[in-house]
Amino acid sequence: MRALGTLVSRRVSWNERRKEICSLIFSEHFSTDGGDGVESSRIKIFDRDLKRRQRDRAAWLMRPNDSFVDTVADNLLDRLEDCKRTFPTALCMGGSLDAIKRLLRGRGGIEKLIMMDTSYDMVKMCKEAEQLNGNVETSFLVGDEEFLPVKENSIDLAISCLGLHWTNDLPGAMIQCRLALKPDGLFLAAILGGETLKELRIACTLAHMEREGGISPRVSPLAQVRDAGNLLTRAGFNLPGVDVDEYTVKYNNAYDLIEHLRTMGETNALVQRNLVLKRETAVAAAAIYQSMFGAEDGTIPATFQVIYMTGWREHPSQPKAKKRGSATVSFSDIQKQFGTPGDNHE
Repeated sequence: MRALGTLVSRRVSWNERRKEICSLIFSEHFSTDGGDGVESSRIKIFDRDLKRRQRDRAAWLMRPNDSFVDTVADNLLDRLEDCKRTFPTALCMGGSLDAIKRLLRGRGGIEKLIMMDTSYDMVKMCKEAEQLNGNVETSFLVGDEEFLPVKENSIDLAISCLGLHWTNDLPGAMIQCRLALKPDGLFLAAILGGETLKELRIACTLAHMEREGGISPRVSPLAQVRDAGNLLTRAGFNLPGVDVDEYTVKYNNAYDLIEHLRTMGETNALVQRNLVLKRETAVAAAAIYQSMFGAEDGTIPATFQVIYMTGWREHPSQPKAKKRGSATVSFSDIQKQFGTPGDNHE
């Protein structure tokens, strides 16, 4: 806004003036243009540099076999078994790289696998892990989902397991994935949904109100289930599919939960986060969590809502909806032939 007054005096066309004003007002935003007229605004909600450092730390803290992460990765890869075609070249982006690599087990007919993460330490850890995937040629790449370093029409499958929910421009990242796919390529993703850690949200909110007289966001915002289908459609994918699973993981206390989130690289990365957490507030949050949600055996539950998304890049062989008005049989005729629901037929 500081230069808005100078714009009025300039003799430029209205379109040029409008673009300049918008660039000044929305200085923290930019658009991701997929090249096909689909644009999505990018708002800086998450600190991507902080998230990279958190994933660097997670690479050294990661549990060898995390049952929750492995379950999500296995369920995601199960969708490849429902596909009749194979995917020779696949890109795996961020999130649970190690679990995807371990649990692939020949599914999808993958011959070349590219493992990508923003964290150098995470990529290094995956590279050094001694895991065999048959005859799969595996390469490793340090890159960002928000600026995908992959050529257009170069891969058959794009996989992201528990990683894309940390992008500032989720539609833009999905558009880039679609453009990287070859025609009839598959996009496969699992992200955490809005009901994730609802118990922790409540406990932190009450503790902040009680101890500090206000609310400070301690859990990052996440996409809702109703938004997932719109995201796929907005990104230009055909045959979009969305389904949801909820997992309840038990912990001894709230501190064990936080430690698990650290090992997964899933701790708070909001730009507008409070950098200081008072000890008394943390203790109060743990106590509230235990009193409100604790089980009889002393453990506490934590809810993880996982949204699975599938979408295909357009191809002439894919089924398409008929044009409106092209039907040759009316519903009334069908009703007369088969009867209405509730009718008894012998």
